[in-house]
Amino acid sequence: MDDSPYRPRYHFTPKRNWINDPNGLIYLQGEYHLFYQYNPAGPDHDNLSWGHAVSLDLVHWEELSLALPYTDGVMAFSGSAVVDWRDTSGFAEGSGPPLVAIFTGHHTPRERQDQRLAYSNDQGRTWTLYAGNPVLDRGLRDFRDPKVFWHAPSQKWVMVLVLSDLHKVQFYGSKDLKTWHHLSDFGPAGSTGGVWEVPELLELPVENQPGQTHWVLKVDVGGGGPWGGSAAQYFTGHFDGVRFIPDTPEGEPRWVDYGQDFYAALSWSDLPAEQNRTVWLGWMNNWRYAKDLPTHPWRGALTLPRTLALRSEGERLYLVQRPVRELEQLRTERYSLGKISLPEGAMPLEPQGAALEILAEFELGTAHDFGLKVRVGAGEETRIGYHRLHQELYLDRRNSGVAHFSEHFPRRHRASLPPEAGRVRLHVFVDLCSVEVFGNEGRAVITDLIFPQPESTGLEVFCRGGTVNLRSLEVWTLRPRR
Repeated sequence: MDDSPYRPRYHFTPKRNWINDPNGLIYLQGEYHLFYQYNPAGPDHDNLSWGHAVSLDLVHWEELSLALPYTDGVMAFSGSAVVDWRDTSGFAEGSGPPLVAIFTGHHTPRERQDQRLAYSNDQGRTWTLYAGNPVLDRGLRDFRDPKVFWHAPSQKWVMVLVLSDLHKVQFYGSKDLKTWHHLSDFGPAGSTGGVWEVPELLELPVENQPGQTHWVLKVDVGGGGPWGGSAAQYFTGHFDGVRFIPDTPEGEPRWVDYGQDFYAALSWSDLPAEQNRTVWLGWMNNWRYAKDLPTHPWRGALTLPRTLALRSEGERLYLVQRPVRELEQLRTERYSLGKISLPEGAMPLEPQGAALEILAEFELGTAHDFGLKVRVGAGEETRIGYHRLHQELYLDRRNSGVAHFSEHFPRRHRASLPPEAGRVRLHVFVDLCSVEVFGNEGRAVITDLIFPQPESTGLEVFCRGGTVNLRSLEVWTLRPRR
């Protein structure tokens, strides 16, 4: 029985047990496949296997049977999957292309990691381990998380993975997914406050430079995030099929998300060309307290799927993330408020709920601090605000609810966010145990878990140190995804 008041209404979480990194995200014949690190035996980080779910719309998910189980002392750690359209691997049986999963085999009890293949000829419902595993083995303890994609200009598969303890990303090439040769290394760079994990290499459009694209290398860091613990950093640059060349020397890390609960993001491969988008999602958790979350019988959830792009500002390119448009189908009751001037203090709003979508646009005035309060109740609130003088978006969960399970949990997280034409736009998703905030069309993002009491469902706008104009406000109650 699920006795937790925190199970998400519309974020993915398995019915039971532990979940962490998304794996093998792939699209085939109308289905979005979501694989993920999963413990089929309990709520702890152990017995790691690949769980599996499918969706027709990135919103409603059907949980399927275990895909890659922990077998013969080898856990199925993180990795990716591809559609082998040309059957370069020779795994095809019948007329359709095979799905090929590339994952890290984690050996126990003597820790060692290598890269392995499995393949499926029935749209991912059943999998066969490649008899020639491992396909890449350097005899190392920390050698993991392969992301594989087809690089058309050089007509080969490219694998991106990490030497975690050395803070290096390595690139390998292959013609058949079975035999791999080393291409180049990147790093150390940016943050090296913890082990590197789950790299992702993407070519993204520059949205304010029509027709232009640029490459982004994302790599997670297991410690040393902007607020401590795990986080995701990124680098912009060029990839020529052999090496990644950053735009500038990368000393100061650039963070994907400025909350404490976004990690291990991967993108969907093989999306139809007509979608013209890149979509990813991440693990909504932090290694500092992941094992202690106050949930049962499940532990862990994934973020909302997000579309990705780059935006050019002066000499730099910045990552932009937005929630996928398919989420709009969850909207039910709508509340709107026209332009008003907010005085000092807090103003309760009519809509209440534990699962809300909020669009709010503010025009800067004299107030030094303004924004929204969500999940408001007796002694509880999560504050989403903007500090005008510091030009910072922030999320304050210090009074959000249950937080005693970790000293690292009750924190205030902030991100630089310059106003645009004197305005700040907030797009907020509230669920039973999370808040995701997208500032100024995804220029800055903050993702945080919260654990309020079920009756804490209030919504308010607030203003401190002067006045601010609320230009528009829309609030939707969101229905459960199941």
